[in-house]
Amino acid sequence: MDIVPLRNLTAANWVRAVEHDGFRRRKTRGSHHIYQHSDGRRVLLVYHGQHDTFNPKAIRQVLQSIRWTEEDLRRLHLII
Repeated sequence: MDIVPLRNLTAANWVRAVEHDGFRRRKTRGSHHIYQHSDGRRVLLVYHGQHDTFNPKAIRQVLQSIRWTEEDLRRLHLII
C-alpha cells in the first residue's frame, strides 16, 4: 500500500477516522494516546497537537496495528 497520500494527514484526521471506526480512547499519557476497539485491536497515536503529522514509519505501524485495508481508508475518507 502506498502511504504517500497519508503523509499530509494531521493527528485530528487520524483521531476522527479511528473513532469513526469504533475505537475509543482508553488512556493518554503525555503525547501517547491509546485507542482500543471492542474486538481487541489497539492503536497508539503519538502526537502533541491536533495539527501534527506522522512520519512514514509511524503511519506503517498504525496501519499494521489497526489492520486497515485500502478499502477501509477510502471508507473513512483518508484517501480518495
